[in-house]
Amino acid sequence: MPMEHDEIYLIDLWRILRREWRWFVAVAVVVVAAAVFFAQTARPRWEATAWIRPGQLSPVPPGLDPRIEPFQRVIERMETHEFQDAVLHDLGLSPRSAEAHLYRGSFDLDPSPYAGLLKLTLRGYSRQQAQRFVEVTFEHLQRLHEGLMAEPLELAQARLKQAEAQLRDATAERDRLRRALEESHERQDLMLASMVLSSSNQEVRQLQQTVSDLKARLTASYSYQTTLAWPIYVPDHPVYPNRVLIWGAGLVLGLGLGLVAAVARNAARRAGTLVASVPSTPALGAYAQGERGVGQR
Repeated sequence: MPMEHDEIYLIDLWRILRREWRWFVAVAVVVVAAAVFFAQTARPRWEATAWIRPGQLSPVPPGLDPRIEPFQRVIERMETHEFQDAVLHDLGLSPRSAEAHLYRGSFDLDPSPYAGLLKLTLRGYSRQQAQRFVEVTFEHLQRLHEGLMAEPLELAQARLKQAEAQLRDATAERDRLRRALEESHERQDLMLASMVLSSSNQEVRQLQQTVSDLKARLTASYSYQTTLAWPIYVPDHPVYPNRVLIWGAGLVLGLGLGLVAAVARNAARRAGTLVASVPSTPALGAYAQGERGVGQR
């Protein structure tokens, strides 16, 4: 038996389109018109981006992370409903408003641990609103980190003051020993004073190193509050809707659905033609009447 092929070739599609071109055009026009309407009426959205540098305090015990909070903890904190609700409260927005839904839906954090930065992206219904969303979110995080950093910073500064006081006392004691050594003439006293002076010099050098290290670690290069690495960036055009993309997608979808509609209409037309062409013979009519008679008896 010859193998039957159900494929539709290009020539068949062309014939179908010539026959059912009204359906093809109608569906394509409706879909493209819907895409154009959506692209023109969709509410624009702007996107603001900020690079946040979480604060750190360098004078910490060895082996501990100098950051106020580990990166993962900062991300988890900012993604909680409590944090975002607090930001919305600072913005003066209701949690059920459209702006609040946009804030939550567009909230995105992209960490860059090696650079020590967090990329925050938010969208708004205007350029100013998108920038405001990012500003208030950063300011809220900054206040939280200031509170977390206050006590460790105070302890580090107290430690520096204590080291400086110890250095002053050790320096004064060394100077006193040096004067005593200069005024003494007995050999035994000179040897003892030299030993004590050597120990005092070593203590002074250690304290000087401690003070210098603490001062260096408390400089802005090693200890700093949570800040923005660069100014907030907001492009001068909305990122949504992308009208060119929507128009292109609508055109492709319209052509595809139009072709499907034409093929479906052609199949329905052929099915109707086949049903109408089936002959109604006397034998079939007598058989049908006999079946009805048997059913009545």
